[in-house]
Amino acid sequence: MNRFLRNLNRIEFLVTQACTGRCRHCSQGEHSLKGEHLDADTAAGAVYEICKNYKIESLMTFGGEPLLYPETVCKIHKAARETGIAKRSVITNGFFSRDRGRIKEVACMLAESGVGAILLSADAFHQETIPLEYAVHFAECVLAAGVAIRVHPAWLVSEEDNNPYNRKTREILRAFTQIGLGVSCGNVIFPSGNAKKYLAEYFDERREYVNPYEEEPLDIKAICFSPNGQVLNGNVYKAGIMDILEGYSPD
Repeated sequence: MNRFLRNLNRIEFLVTQACTGRCRHCSQGEHSLKGEHLDADTAAGAVYEICKNYKIESLMTFGGEPLLYPETVCKIHKAARETGIAKRSVITNGFFSRDRGRIKEVACMLAESGVGAILLSADAFHQETIPLEYAVHFAECVLAAGVAIRVHPAWLVSEEDNNPYNRKTREILRAFTQIGLGVSCGNVIFPSGNAKKYLAEYFDERREYVNPYEEEPLDIKAICFSPNGQVLNGNVYKAGIMDILEGYSPD
């Protein structure tokens, strides 16, 4: 086993960079509705192979908007369920279709594939471009399908700060809590991508911000697959996942 991966216990899949939102706080920067996405069979195959060699405790799919490609998401989660990964989650903004029948269908697909929890991104930033009514309808469909779902808001400065964005977020959250959804602790926006571009006035130039999503290269606990197949310093479209993991070096 690669000594740099001895504590590997989590797999993440950035299914696509395509997104239905245009969020000014997005750490990934600008998105479009079009973009490549992970091949479902390759991603699911990687899950099976990794789990033969590592004790993976959690798996997450996210984007962009991952549910633009629900078949891919569901194939990944089916593999996670079959390999015994206990925690299986999706992060979504809930807006991937205006067809209410399709929204219900996707919610049922997620339940059948073994998704254990959905974190619904909803706040002042998402709802600038994502219709609240569709996000609420998606949440209702997920509840009806029997999948656990919570709202996962983004807070500016801190959850307690009383800036205009946070006030708007608290107002938006009421639309979900009144249908029975809980609210996660969410995340605090850090200066990267669009946030650095559009929200600079809220960040302290003298402070050194830490990217919460960066891994310690000498002790990798989570790996993330990009839409183009890139993972660590290899690519699953060009090499086997175990060859990539065994060949990883932080140098």
